[in-house]
Amino acid sequence: MTRLHLFDLDGTLLYGSAAPVEISRQLGLDREIAELERAFVTRRVEPAEYARRVHLLWAELTPAHGDAAFEGAPWLRRIRETWAEIRSRGEYCAVVSLSPSFFVERLRGWGAHAAHGSRFPAVPFMESLDPAGILTPKAKVEIADRLCGQFGLTRGDCVAYGDSLSDAELFGAVPVSVAVNADRHLAGLATHTYAGRDLWDAYELVCGAW
Repeated sequence: MTRLHLFDLDGTLLYGSAAPVEISRQLGLDREIAELERAFVTRRVEPAEYARRVHLLWAELTPAHGDAAFEGAPWLRRIRETWAEIRSRGEYCAVVSLSPSFFVERLRGWGAHAAHGSRFPAVPFMESLDPAGILTPKAKVEIADRLCGQFGLTRGDCVAYGDSLSDAELFGAVPVSVAVNADRHLAGLATHTYAGRDLWDAYELVCGAW
């Protein structure tokens, strides 16, 4: 049976970190992003407002900063190997994240069939941010449905990997899910749980799920 593996980015493929945190670190804005992350995690700030604030925060962002953030981020081990294995089995893998598209889309170069993030202007920012392009937890499910249509699959063929509240709706929509280094919000929702720093080991938990 062909499956679609749907991966979150922040806290899932990235160990203990998030794309905005890594980007902000390159700009020396660790304190500012930490405050904003706390507000977002506690739901005092919604995705669109969070995106608006980081867009303003990153006024000095350059492509070189983006490169350094991506290359220096704390990625789980064996991401490329896991996705190559998924492809070799005739299955599909995609990344769906609330983080900026200019960071998320780089993962297509690692083997993801698709990579979706919140739409930000090209770096360096010369345009304003369009709130309509900012993803929400509900949008993750909508994107999963679109990808299923693209690949000739259904929700029943999906496996979701995530770590936090933003993944809860997707976990509730698919039959198999892996909580990766997850917080309490996914307790009881995931069919499998993984704690560690190697994506291959998390993937192996679902190899026998069908």
